[in-house]
Amino acid sequence: MRETGCFALKGNIIYPDSIDQIRYVPKGYLICENGKVMGVYNNLPEGYLNIRVTDYGDRLIIPGLTDLHIHGPQYAFRGLSMDLELIDWLNENTFPEEARYSDLEYAKKAYTIFVNDLKNSATTRACIFGTIHEEATVLLMELLEATGLKCLVGKVNMDRNSPDYLCESSAWSAKSTRRWLKDALKKYKNVAPIITPRFLPTCSEALLKELAALSEEYMCPVQSHLSENIAEVKWVRELCKEAKSYSDAYDRFGLFGGKVPTVMAHCVYITEEEIELMKKNQVFVAHCPESNTNLSSGIAPVRKFLEEKVPVGLGSDVAAGSSNSIFKAMAAAIQVSKLRWRLVDSDLKPLTIEEAFYMGTKGGGAFFGKVGSFLEGYEFDAVIIDDSSLAHPQPLNLKQRLERVIYLSDDRHICDKYVSGSRIEIRDTVKDLRQLM
Repeated sequence: MRETGCFALKGNIIYPDSIDQIRYVPKGYLICENGKVMGVYNNLPEGYLNIRVTDYGDRLIIPGLTDLHIHGPQYAFRGLSMDLELIDWLNENTFPEEARYSDLEYAKKAYTIFVNDLKNSATTRACIFGTIHEEATVLLMELLEATGLKCLVGKVNMDRNSPDYLCESSAWSAKSTRRWLKDALKKYKNVAPIITPRFLPTCSEALLKELAALSEEYMCPVQSHLSENIAEVKWVRELCKEAKSYSDAYDRFGLFGGKVPTVMAHCVYITEEEIELMKKNQVFVAHCPESNTNLSSGIAPVRKFLEEKVPVGLGSDVAAGSSNSIFKAMAAAIQVSKLRWRLVDSDLKPLTIEEAFYMGTKGGGAFFGKVGSFLEGYEFDAVIIDDSSLAHPQPLNLKQRLERVIYLSDDRHICDKYVSGSRIEIRDTVKDLRQLM
């Protein structure tokens, strides 16, 4: 990874302007200065004629993708036990695997695989769940810091309704989180902490109050799960009898947006009142369509969120999602929206390519600030894609090429990557692919 000052990338530039409009600039110039986008041009402006230009030829240049919800320790068992629903899946797969991260040697081996694959993906920003283990979470942050990716990482909190080997006392969980948080806030350039109650059933009122206080004291963002599964929603209703809803239960403890950025994964079973609260507090939805399909959770009403101006991004949700690819999440988001429209609610029309691309870039990127587009002043996060190996007999325009990348591409087509103007050293996946052909 190397820092850069002022330079330009030349190629076929594609980026979201708004939720329903993508800009296509063939053979254009994308200018970076001090880590920020200075604009996209058909020709270099006079003031930039002497800057360094990297010419990517006919390749595609898109904004880096944002993953708003992924579990680092679950990467080791992706693709397993997908015939289970959420609670059984957690008990059979997730909790036993996460317990292994008390062993730092195992954690290093597993997290190195996860971090390397994330580095070589199209993702440039991510919100990541760790485990309850303070030392393993620090290790994860250190590995991510070295990649140059911009990530928010959470030490998970659990003090009830969990296996004994993953259940901390509320006092210890809060103390450990404060210690980790204070150290992490001043230690890293690329990685930052995020408060992470696993979800309401595994966190007592005492712990939730402590976490909310920490979030407010350090102005630290929050991530958790919300209304993923029917049985889970019923469980929360039994545990939080005074709350009007699952969302209201979080809000009562100050863990539902407003003062600090908050992202909630899934949001499949959401009432009109909850949508209004999410809109008021600007709570982000991390839509995880593949996960919701694999665990038979349901289909989130994403069209409704978009219509109501609730901020929405995409999450891979590994390991309930089988891949860390946000391209795959884009395609899945469109596909499940068609099923919801056809089978559940004909008033919510399916998502479009433009909307799915927006959610994976600018929509989710907004959780990190001005991220996910090539509009002037945005963070210079860019991914260069060589789609030449996606053979086709007919001529394709840039929109058609983008759609094929979303549905057909994988990490092997990513040939370069920039985060905040710094080039990330990834493996030459396109070269490696051609050597195998």
